[in-house]
Amino acid sequence: MQHLSSSDSLRNLLLTIAYKGDRLHGWQIQENALTVQEVFQDALYEIIHERPDIKGCSRTDSGVHANMYCVSMRIAHPITNDHLMLAMNRYLPDDVAVLKVEDVPDDFHARYSCKGKEYVYKVWNSRVRNPFLHQAALHYRYEMDVEMLDREAQAFVGAHDFSSFCTLDKREKGDFVRTVQYFRVERDGELVTFTVAADGFLYNMVRIMVGTLLAINQGRIPAGSLERIIAAEDRRNAGPTAPACGLYLNRVFY
Repeated sequence: MQHLSSSDSLRNLLLTIAYKGDRLHGWQIQENALTVQEVFQDALYEIIHERPDIKGCSRTDSGVHANMYCVSMRIAHPITNDHLMLAMNRYLPDDVAVLKVEDVPDDFHARYSCKGKEYVYKVWNSRVRNPFLHQAALHYRYEMDVEMLDREAQAFVGAHDFSSFCTLDKREKGDFVRTVQYFRVERDGELVTFTVAADGFLYNMVRIMVGTLLAINQGRIPAGSLERIIAAEDRRNAGPTAPACGLYLNRVFY
């Protein structure tokens, strides 16, 4: 591929990407672990021979997937947006793809301009596993009362302190209040999806929400307990953290 020379004017670009995260250790660069940011930066370097400062819209953990993940960056290179998309997809591994490249205003930032996100958690609810969903959905063999779980999940909607649904570590400081716009639990055959949108999410928040709902489904936590668990503001009151394999960053709102 011919590499074009750089120009002096910087463009602010928004790249929308998707990735399957089962072999990747989240977005952010890490030592001794392959991440989405690393393969993204390596592919970009093959095209423009620069390593610009790139901004991801969110942290995603090891094994988590994204149907829509947003990256912003400033580059001087004159390559067109369409050619950049095609070139990135030539150099990226098969489990990462650039879906769109577009110009955005100078003050746009993939993370700080974000107004909210939607996550989907996929559960394959069958006695028999689906080999095509290996590491792409949680295989859950127990019967599921989806209508009951959808009713229970409405306790999450609204502005709450979600300390009970957060894994505390150095990344979580200060305000734990988040506003959940909606939470739906729906079945399509043997595939059950948990869909939640909010103005922001705490570390492991969606996975703990799903794990708690599954514990309610199995009777290990009584139905009608979510308001009490939220009010407790104590992680020990909620259920287990669901595995990463079923979680997808589905939409990012700007």
